[in-house]
Amino acid sequence: MYEQITAEDAKKIMDSGEEHIILDVREQDEFDAGHIPGAILLPYTKIEKKAEEMLPDKDKQILVYCRSGRRSKIAAEALARLGYTNIKEFGGIIDWPYEVEK
Repeated sequence: MYEQITAEDAKKIMDSGEEHIILDVREQDEFDAGHIPGAILLPYTKIEKKAEEMLPDKDKQILVYCRSGRRSKIAAEALARLGYTNIKEFGGIIDWPYEVEK
């Protein structure tokens, strides 16, 4: 499965130096309007087809978010089904109190 964490916990991981991937599972236009620095875009509708190509290390820590938290949960469940072992879902960018970039 995956672990549900807070935005604060996600930020601590991002700032810690621990290896991680920040995964934005929204659509391209949403990503372009503003995203967490360092995030890569993989829309949740494309996870089944593209995850293994874009995220080859199934044990690497993956921090998943979307706009409000609904799509990130769907994406985290899909990644778990595909065999990813270190998934942390932290909800939506609407609740992200830190820096975003465009």
